[in-house]
Amino acid sequence: MTPVAGRGGAAPRSVDVARLAGVSQKTVSRVMNDEPYVSEDVRRRVLAAAGELGYRSNNAARALASGRTRSIGVVTLGTALYGPASLLMGVERAVRDTGYALRVVNTMEGEAAGIAGAVDSLLDQGVDGIVISEPIDEEGGAELPARVDVPVLVLGAPPPFAASHVLTGGIVSGQMARAATEHLLDLGHTTVHHLAGPQRWYSARDRLDGWRAALAAHGRAEPPVVEGDWSAASGYAAGRELLADPAVTAVFAANDDMAIGLIRALTEAGRGVPEDVSVVGFDDTPVAAYVTPPLTTVRQPFDAMAQDGLKLLVHAIENPGSDPLPMIDPPVELVVRASSAAPR
Repeated sequence: MTPVAGRGGAAPRSVDVARLAGVSQKTVSRVMNDEPYVSEDVRRRVLAAAGELGYRSNNAARALASGRTRSIGVVTLGTALYGPASLLMGVERAVRDTGYALRVVNTMEGEAAGIAGAVDSLLDQGVDGIVISEPIDEEGGAELPARVDVPVLVLGAPPPFAASHVLTGGIVSGQMARAATEHLLDLGHTTVHHLAGPQRWYSARDRLDGWRAALAAHGRAEPPVVEGDWSAASGYAAGRELLADPAVTAVFAANDDMAIGLIRALTEAGRGVPEDVSVVGFDDTPVAAYVTPPLTTVRQPFDAMAQDGLKLLVHAIENPGSDPLPMIDPPVELVVRASSAAPR
């Protein structure tokens, strides 16, 4: 449908929508701002009139009036790795559900002052709050711009900086790693080896700590750690290394890709999974259920982490000075498949 121009051929205004819908301008404003106390019939008429006229609310004017842009900025690592990419998708869905606009700035691994530059860029755009989903330690630490005067939510990592209003959420990797390790111990394995992720990543360190905590709680020996880089190729290389020790019967890998590479190395060498070596991964990637054997893993609750974190952030934006909402840790979900079993 071709939009109907407003008076004199100009862009349609709220008064034009009000006239066509037979309501007041105030009612049009309430509908366009999604405010309560508007009947469904009136809301439908206003939206139909706005669609017929091609009218869009003036967000810039509304921002000037309210002091807010109704936008949230996200700082995230520019990577196709499953974990960070899935968390970003969860944040995008959660932000959309809040009615805020989303602005994303990517950082690159190893980029000096990447977080600080990304935050500065978002502040220049006038965002009302910022989500930092940046899983890597920066060289020399992160220094945020001094003028961070909006709430900041850090997902999946401890705050690497000081700001006036910092919230944290989604730090559950350690608990999940502990559950994965305890699953193998409960099956009867004497100890569990660990294929760790790169230790610049907060999540890799959390998973290492969770593995260690589980072994310590059960009084088990802590084998040497093998470190990978999240890729299946590094898991394959780690498998070749672990094959040198015939006493290895159980391995917890810090992500599913490394676990899949590890299984390939074991099976090529004639070590059956799980007959000779049980393997547990982390993430529950879409392919984990379809490899041979199907992979036992811990499912990351990306959507729940994002939704719960955004509730904290939006509450802080819309209720300045109030106490923060409590962060609810999602339950740990171990998905048991065929790659783990009791030792022979």
